[in-house]
Amino acid sequence: MPTIKVLPHDDICPNGIEFEATPGVNICKQLLKHKIEIEHACDMACACTTCHVIIKKGYQSLNEMDELEEDLLDRAWGLTSTSRLSCQAIVADSDLIIELPKYTINHAKER
Repeated sequence: MPTIKVLPHDDICPNGIEFEATPGVNICKQLLKHKIEIEHACDMACACTTCHVIIKKGYQSLNEMDELEEDLLDRAWGLTSTSRLSCQAIVADSDLIIELPKYTINHAKER
């Protein structure tokens, strides 16, 4: 079974976490199942960018991105070439390392 490793994030997951993932299930649901309170303002309908994640390892194993997701990602904070909307990225059989961006479109604060 693949694993998902979430890198530390000051607010959402300060110590990071690693857990077994279920293939065929999107990353957002798996994070929420493991008590990582990632934003998902559109309730996983691919209508916002609050569940944006950066895939540090395992990007090629995910399902292909559709045009709607590509268009939405253009509005995400901290966009990288391996960014995905976690509500649309389906886990396959490879391990993943995920970084949660510092900010989302709904959450920005000064440090």
